[in-house]
Amino acid sequence: MRFRTLLFGLFLVSAVVIGAAPIIPQDQDDVRGAFLTSRPKDKAASPGATAKPSRRRPKQTGSNTSSGTTVKTTTTTSSSSSTNSSATDRTKTTPVNARRIGLGLTLFMRDSNGLAVRTDPAHVFQKGDRVRVLLETNTDGYLYIFNTTNSGPPVMLYPNEELDEAGNYLQAHVPFEIPSSLAAEERLRWLVFDENAGDERLFFVFTREPLNGVPIEDELISMCKSSTSSCPVRPAANLWATLQNDMKEPLQVNKTERYGGTQTSGEQVATTRGLGLAKTDPEPSLIMMASSTSSKLVTALDLIHK
Repeated sequence: MRFRTLLFGLFLVSAVVIGAAPIIPQDQDDVRGAFLTSRPKDKAASPGATAKPSRRRPKQTGSNTSSGTTVKTTTTTSSSSSTNSSATDRTKTTPVNARRIGLGLTLFMRDSNGLAVRTDPAHVFQKGDRVRVLLETNTDGYLYIFNTTNSGPPVMLYPNEELDEAGNYLQAHVPFEIPSSLAAEERLRWLVFDENAGDERLFFVFTREPLNGVPIEDELISMCKSSTSSCPVRPAANLWATLQNDMKEPLQVNKTERYGGTQTSGEQVATTRGLGLAKTDPEPSLIMMASSTSSKLVTALDLIHK
């Protein structure tokens, strides 16, 4: 299923499941507090952040980062799909004593005035409803979004060769919209529920380092240009099995019941200009954190459509 087809044609599911991993009982404020601790006191912008931020991975310097002391190592990784494979040497920075990886998610629904309103994922959606997801991470990393239809084979929706120069790098606490409110046309700014029945599930994979075997950036663009049958990318069976197993890792989850408020101007500016959200900005509706310093967080989001 093409990215556009899913996002702008149908987004249909039969139940609400946010994270298939076991949920660890813990004080809710501890989870939310741990996630928000690294938010700056005031808004912080990347140098020259006057437009939508680049999603391309930054050049590695081997210096210390906000995630802790780093060790510079050189590794050989491979990228492949059912139609393409290649090997590249990449220098990566491995965090030492890194903070637990976390993902914040807020679901917005378009109201009758065209405004984005915070909505409970347990809401029962009808034909014509439009939604958008705002994501926030507590550390720098790489975001992958996969989709399955009626438990069928997975398809990678993001990164996408037509979006963000095929990049998928997110900075800590810099919000990311899917789909983007900056799209040229209204029909391209929302996930739209249509009349067709189906069981769609979105998988969110957030990692400290790019996934081996999944093309991104120039490699993804080149692959999709050279062979249309290569795109959308379908992850290799062994990688998908690994990600499914990663979903069994326990997550600490905090869900707020504060719904109905519209997206703030501060959130909109931060999203479009690459500004880090401050402690005073609205918090994500749902926060998920790994129980240890894992290298990735894998969870799923299903919505009710009748």
